[in-house]
Amino acid sequence: MNRNAGALKSLDPDESALSLAFEDNRIMALLLGEHDVHLAQIEHRLGVAITPRGNRISIKGDSNSSELARAVLLHLYSKAARGSEINRGEIDGAIRMVKLSEGKDQQVDGGVKTRRKTVSARTPNQGNYIEAIRKNELVFGVGPAGTGKTYLAVACAAEALMNGEVDRIILSRPAVEAGERLGFLPGDMKEKIDPYLRPLYDALYDMMPQSLVAKGLAENQIEIAPLAFMRGRTLSSAFIILDEAQNTTPQQMKMFLTRLGEGSRMVVTGDPSQIDLPSNVQSGLDEALVILDGVKGIGMTKFEAADIVRHPLVGRIVQAYDKKQMPPRRGRV
Repeated sequence: MNRNAGALKSLDPDESALSLAFEDNRIMALLLGEHDVHLAQIEHRLGVAITPRGNRISIKGDSNSSELARAVLLHLYSKAARGSEINRGEIDGAIRMVKLSEGKDQQVDGGVKTRRKTVSARTPNQGNYIEAIRKNELVFGVGPAGTGKTYLAVACAAEALMNGEVDRIILSRPAVEAGERLGFLPGDMKEKIDPYLRPLYDALYDMMPQSLVAKGLAENQIEIAPLAFMRGRTLSSAFIILDEAQNTTPQQMKMFLTRLGEGSRMVVTGDPSQIDLPSNVQSGLDEALVILDGVKGIGMTKFEAADIVRHPLVGRIVQAYDKKQMPPRRGRV
C-alpha cells in the first residue's frame, strides 16, 4: 500500500463540501489527534468546519479556505505516513507552508532524519535551506530569530553523522555577548563558555539521545567551542556550523571559512539585525555575503519574518521592529 498517496479528492453528495478519503486508518488517527484536537486547530486557523466520518473527512467553508484546509490535511497525512509526529507546531508549519505555496500540494523536502526525530521544513524557505545544505559544501542561512536557521543546520549535521557522511560535528560561536565578557564570568573555561553555547547543546539533545551526545563530546566526535578555538586548524571530514555569525569580524570570518578541509561541509548562520560588535567594527557576515555571492559551491538562503516558526507573536514582534527603526542612541562624549 502506498501510504503517501492515501488521500483522494471528491465532492460530498450535497456538493457543498470537499471530502477526503484516506486509505490507512492508523495514519488517519495520527492526523486527527486525540479527540480530533488537530482538526480543531485547523478549523480555528482557517475558518472552516471539518467533520471526520469513518475514513473520510468533510470540509465546509468558502472555496479558498476549504482548498487550503484540504492541502494542509494532505500535507500532514503525508508527513504522518513518513513517521513525523503531528503536533501543534507541525500543524502551524503546514498551514504556513501551504499559504506561502498558494494552496498547492507541495513537498519541499523528505525530512531530515535524526536519531530522535524526523525534522521537516515548515516553510518553503526552510525547504530550500535544507536542499542547499545537501547540495553545497558551504551554505549561509541569514535572517531573523526563530526561522530555524541553527536548528535545521544541527539536524542536517546529526543526520550526516548518523549516516556516516562525516566523522564529527563541530559547532561554534563567536565569543561576543550583549553586555558580558567571558573573562569576568566565574569558573574554568568550560564553565564560562557552556551557558553561552547552550542553544547549540539544546538543538543537539533534540536530535540525539543524551547518552550519545555525552559520548560524542567525550570522544571528540562532537565539539562545541568558541570561534577563537578554530584558529590554525584544518577541519576535515566534519560538519561544521558557525552560529551567530553576525558577530564575527571580517578577519574572523575569513579565518573560519578557510578552515574547511577535505570531506567537510560548513553552514554559517546569522541575523544581521542583531549585531553586538562595536559600532566601528564591520560584521564579517555582511562582508562575506557580498564577497561570496555567486561563488560556485556556496549556497545562500535568506529568511524573512514569514519564515518564523516560533510562537506567532514572535513574527509580529519582528515585523513591528522592522517597520519602526529607532534613531541611533547618542553615546557619551
